Amino acid sequence: MKRITILVGCLFLSMTVILASSPQRSAPQAPGQIRLGTIGVNLPVTVVDKKGRLVTDLTLENFEVYEDGEPQFIRSLSREDDLPLNIGVLMDASNSVRPKLKFEKGAAMSFLDAVVRRGQDRALFAIFNSRVELLQDFTDNLEDLRDAIYSVKARGPTSLYDAIYRVCEEKMPSAQGRRAIIAISDGEDTASQHTLDEAIEMAQKTEVIIYCIGTTNAGPFGVTRGIKGAPGNKELERLASETGGRAFFPTDLYELDKIFAEIGEELHNQYILFYISTNQERDGKFRKIKVKIVGRDGLHVRAKRGYKAPLGESLL
Repeated sequence: MKRITILVGCLFLSMTVILASSPQRSAPQAPGQIRLGTIGVNLPVTVVDKKGRLVTDLTLENFEVYEDGEPQFIRSLSREDDLPLNIGVLMDASNSVRPKLKFEKGAAMSFLDAVVRRGQDRALFAIFNSRVELLQDFTDNLEDLRDAIYSVKARGPTSLYDAIYRVCEEKMPSAQGRRAIIAISDGEDTASQHTLDEAIEMAQKTEVIIYCIGTTNAGPFGVTRGIKGAPGNKELERLASETGGRAFFPTDLYELDKIFAEIGEELHNQYILFYISTNQERDGKFRKIKVKIVGRDGLHVRAKRGYKAPLGESLL
């Protein structure tokens, strides 16, 4: 089995290095003023109405972004529905999910069948137990992905946070287009060297949205079925909510078609906001992001909750 190889020099930070801008929304800077070396943020945003339906007709004037409470000038908004997807499917292959491994394999393949568009999107497949293993690198070949998925056997403890951290750090920075991770797990991490906070921070930094599919309640061995606070669920919910994604806790495979359709629709209908931070201090501190909708009532926004500023002086 292949181990994930570190991609040296390819890390594309979400804090895109571009010139700082005025916080006022009415006076964008001229292209001639742009230079490298300052902090900008790409912000994928999903907007839904009170019934959970996607809202896809908003314009730049409908958005306001605040960083640590300070208004930010949104430099651009894009909705490129055909932008390629780069998806990392991460499967729990530890002893704790051995009775549910068949469920996990079906979940992973169902998602890829539903979402990956051949010739446009790509997916990779990795497993995690006592270590993280890349079984199939980025490809649009569903048969190769299927072979990798159905070769998995369960063993060892669980290193969910390491899997998310390493795939975000080593594989996602070079992926052009939208980036997402689907983590299929019971959420009970027992072996990671990285913490939950570190996994979330790396996902935020590399512009990766995380969708979690919890298996605690799934299949015939779902002994905690119906228990909202089952072990690991809270961690899965946090991974998703802090990166702009969602967590799902299906009880059987029959629920997955709807779940995967919702995830796929979201990924193809997000807004991408770009702003230049008014705080150009490279202090390594966490900055809270809040997105508000103006001019339309009753809408709900999902976006990452913040990012860590770069640390140290810019080399540019």
